[in-house]
Amino acid sequence: MSFDRAALSDAIARHGRVARVVVAGVEGSTPREAGAAMLVWGDGQSGTIGGGALEYEAAAEARAALTAERDAVARKPLGPALGQCCGGAVVLVCECWDAARLETVAGDFVLRRVEGKADAPLPLKRAAVKARNAGAPVETMFRGGWLLEPVARATRAIWIYGAGHVGRALVGVLAPLPDVAVTWVDTGPERFPEDVPEGVTVLPAANPADAVRLAPSAAEHLVLTYSHALDLEICHRLLGHGFRAAGLIGSATKWARFRSRLAALGHAPEQIARIRCPIGNPALGKHPQAIAVGVAAEFLTAGHLAEETPQDREDTAWQTRF
Repeated sequence: MSFDRAALSDAIARHGRVARVVVAGVEGSTPREAGAAMLVWGDGQSGTIGGGALEYEAAAEARAALTAERDAVARKPLGPALGQCCGGAVVLVCECWDAARLETVAGDFVLRRVEGKADAPLPLKRAAVKARNAGAPVETMFRGGWLLEPVARATRAIWIYGAGHVGRALVGVLAPLPDVAVTWVDTGPERFPEDVPEGVTVLPAANPADAVRLAPSAAEHLVLTYSHALDLEICHRLLGHGFRAAGLIGSATKWARFRSRLAALGHAPEQIARIRCPIGNPALGKHPQAIAVGVAAEFLTAGHLAEETPQDREDTAWQTRF
């Protein structure tokens, strides 16, 4: 988990001063891992540190910290203090953030003192030096009153074409995932919901296929517009542009027709086979949320939207149309 500067900036823009509560340390069995965080403001919150009594109490304490304009560190044994069965303990750091304070955050990590007056412990200094000089990865660490966190960087770009029911379900499931940047494409602003998830880039384009050229070559794409003709054109452009992985919603019959048409447009069979169709897990059903869950599960377990093989098509032939 990482310090999500973009999410914090957006929350500050919407709500003013915001409290950020991060699980700085864990011992034994706990609801979330070190680095998990939530944002809290006067009448709401986002993110989670595990839910239940721990989160409820932490949110109340965060609002008190906002009122008092002070940061706080709390050590909580989950069993005795909160009546939970986990048996572990957590250290929670609550910090009050505004736009001016956020301007102090730069680079790939954040190292700051959150309690006491001691200098930063040597292990944290060494980790910071390695990160700064050699690009070494940083993990969330809390030592001697100092907290070190990596700053979130979106490492996976996902482009979703289509803002219909399935597109909305997919964005809802994929957008909150860490290290993911979602770009959402459709024919006009009216196609998108009023409440777009935080961190999602909305890209209206009269012809969504024209947006393909803007995508990084390592992006992952999901094609699910309202039109077969648009879907085909997007697939055609993707094959000429390059991508890490691509998925197309539809039936086995639709994909057979698309393979023939893409071949007629000059694409080699091995290139066409890189596009996965159908997407999701047919065992979960055809409901938009079920499709989104299936795609997200593959996304998380495979490390990417896996390319399809002929056997995959035989095993997952899915007769549906969206």
